[in-house]
Amino acid sequence: NYLLGVGRADCTGPVAEVPLMGYANLDQVGGGLLTRLYSRAFIMADLDDSRRVVFVSTDIGMVSQRLRLEVLEKLKSKYGELYRQDNVILSGTHTHSGPGGYFQYTLFWITSKGLITSSLNAIVNGIIKSIDIAHQNLKKGRLFINRGTVANSQINRSPFSYLENPASERSRYSSNTDKEMLMLKMVDENGQELGMISWFAVHPVSMNNTNHLVNSDNVGYASYLFEQDKNKGMLPGEGSFVAAFASSNLGDVSPNTKGPFCINTGESCDNPQSTCPIGGATMCMATGPGNNMFDSTRIIGQNIYWKAREMYEKASQEVTGPISSAHQWVNMSDVSVELNATHTVKTCKPALGHSFAAGTIDGVGAFNFTQGSVEGDPFWDEIRNQLLGEPSNETKACHKPKAILFSTGEMTWPHPWHPDIVDVQIATIGSLAIVAVPGEFTTMSGRRLREAVKKEFDSHGMARMDVVIAGLCNVYTHYIATYEEYQVQRYEAASTIYGPHTLSAYIQLYRGLARAIAMNTVQDLPRGPQPPYFSITNLTLLPILTVDRAPVNKTFGDVLQEVRQQYQAGEVVEVTFVGANPRNSAENVTEHNFLAVERYASTSDSWDVVQNDASWETRFYWIKGLPGQSKVTVEWHIPRGTESGIYRIRYFGHYRKRLSLNHTVCVPFEGTSSAFEITTS
Repeated sequence: NYLLGVGRADCTGPVAEVPLMGYANLDQVGGGLLTRLYSRAFIMADLDDSRRVVFVSTDIGMVSQRLRLEVLEKLKSKYGELYRQDNVILSGTHTHSGPGGYFQYTLFWITSKGLITSSLNAIVNGIIKSIDIAHQNLKKGRLFINRGTVANSQINRSPFSYLENPASERSRYSSNTDKEMLMLKMVDENGQELGMISWFAVHPVSMNNTNHLVNSDNVGYASYLFEQDKNKGMLPGEGSFVAAFASSNLGDVSPNTKGPFCINTGESCDNPQSTCPIGGATMCMATGPGNNMFDSTRIIGQNIYWKAREMYEKASQEVTGPISSAHQWVNMSDVSVELNATHTVKTCKPALGHSFAAGTIDGVGAFNFTQGSVEGDPFWDEIRNQLLGEPSNETKACHKPKAILFSTGEMTWPHPWHPDIVDVQIATIGSLAIVAVPGEFTTMSGRRLREAVKKEFDSHGMARMDVVIAGLCNVYTHYIATYEEYQVQRYEAASTIYGPHTLSAYIQLYRGLARAIAMNTVQDLPRGPQPPYFSITNLTLLPILTVDRAPVNKTFGDVLQEVRQQYQAGEVVEVTFVGANPRNSAENVTEHNFLAVERYASTSDSWDVVQNDASWETRFYWIKGLPGQSKVTVEWHIPRGTESGIYRIRYFGHYRKRLSLNHTVCVPFEGTSSAFEITTS
């Protein structure tokens, strides 16, 4: 038995104008909302409350060091020494459709247009709130674990790299991706369901880099389905049951199961260079199982949900035993790795290879300095001039055979471009070991790490541990490919920033943590060098928030394009309003719903909310017009089985108004569509 608590809180942040984090595509900025982003927190404590562990899975691209440092600081001021860097794991789901701008290292400013405090604060506050809720709801309960195989939901997107791994090693596995899902079920002592965490390796990139709607992608949709099922009668984002679909060793794993094809000719481009005869690599894209990206997100999310649901209902293996956690900060640019008794190698200062700029079949993924958006901007011009500095011979030699594009470890203006100080962390709850890794391990890298950690536990008296990798934790360090995969330098290898021996270094470090937990010597582990905290305030190239304007003879919230009078399930209701910049709302209220679908209840002569902006069926589009003017279009994709009756759609926003020369205020407003009828066909 344990003390268990679960919590969920909104962390969506600004849904307009902020670059989305993941594909590194400067054109991919927010322009609305498909589903809200949430932080999901799980606290597990010994019954005597002597030790506890917090696992947080957040619907964001990755956890940044800046984010983690701010969260730990806030937890300390609130709870003292209860929640610390060793027992709090922060993991990102790796959606590529969440707002960016929450990083302190310069490389990530380029694609995020700087450090965006509204984005950072939304995530920090969401994580803290989810932990607060879990903390307040701690109660006696039980944990159950289960494993299962998820079919038809992933492919390896660098199969030619995978084939570089030794044949003897590959022959032990039936597939070039990890199809196993591990699931942790939580119930209170009366058997009431509290929540669940599932770990499964797949990239949440069913929504591609043409998408502008903020959303949590396939794994977020799986969470949505699970929570909607367990929180009956509640709107999305409400209800006490919390279901997290957390990331794992997804480095080379794509959900786009149709594989790579040339978008101009339709022929396969499943070749070592992922390139097309006409148009080269930029034409080679993989698509998912659906007819479009929304459909693919739904199918993959549903697959993952169905499997988790089945495993959840059948989970019978109880987790028992003590709780422990171990953490170190490590300078990853300077680790000596003992490969064997006679051979020692070293990690390198961070650097990205040429193939990093090529991106992947899931999205051409790099900032390209030839694009117009960075020309003539003094900040980026200065950075570009810095870029022209050549990598040192030492770094070149260390990273061989990588052809270095950006020697980020030697670039320090205006702040370091990449982290040196990295978190390594393991938490154990009875027989479950959560290995929190700071990036994206490829399939084989993850297998080697899990095996090494399990072996270490085995040889020190902790047999039969279930070892799971939690991805994108604590600080982002790109990819971790195996030494063999590194030699062929596809995208994942070119993005293995600490050189060819990165994986070996991590295996050595995590074995050390496992040994300390097993031998109860965690208190003797050196803490390591503390990571830096750069004093950057709001440094951003986002458009300035200007005064909003309505067209002549119109006011905010007026309907510009009305709904039809009648619809059937399966059709799309669409209404357009005079709008205002949604960033006004993000900066003025912590939790704001942009829309509601309401159904008329004749018995009480009132309107009841049946869907909100977190609903999968609703879409909120913001369209910029003349200076200061904008429109908002709300779509409702009426699900099958929707009750017939009278409905309406409402929009809630804030417009910015000038009071004096240097003082503006945000004024809330709303708009309502005409009523419309839904009939059964």
